[in-house]
Amino acid sequence: MLTARDSELDEVKALELGVSDYMAKPFSVAVLKARVKKMLHAREHTTLQSGDFLLDLSSGKAMKQAEHLDLSGIEFKMMAYFLQNKGILLSKEQILGHIWEQGGEFVDDNIVSVNISRLRAKIEEYPKHPKWLKTVHGMGYIWKEGR
Repeated sequence: MLTARDSELDEVKALELGVSDYMAKPFSVAVLKARVKKMLHAREHTTLQSGDFLLDLSSGKAMKQAEHLDLSGIEFKMMAYFLQNKGILLSKEQILGHIWEQGGEFVDDNIVSVNISRLRAKIEEYPKHPKWLKTVHGMGYIWKEGR
């Protein structure tokens, strides 16, 4: 984010809202080039792996045992969020806030359950008895690595 707003509070708020980087004007062109180069390089090599699964965040490709998974954009984002938080219980509210813009204010929280079900149908051998993406009743969901 390039901005004329240079207060610490503005920078913290922007970063909390998901901005990758923050630069206030005036800025050095050399520093801007270095930051852009760093971000492009990081995107080229961003993959997530868990057991049989591999997600390439830069290309949007998902694989299971070297076979392509046909995931929707939401399913891909959800799977990436779970792989980034392996073994951590994620509430519906956390998932809504991360996947849907504006913290899910205009989205029914049932959409999380519906999309979890769709994702399980594509990644689990037995979706009704999931091995990877487990429900913790009354609390949320957790990615169980290799169990």
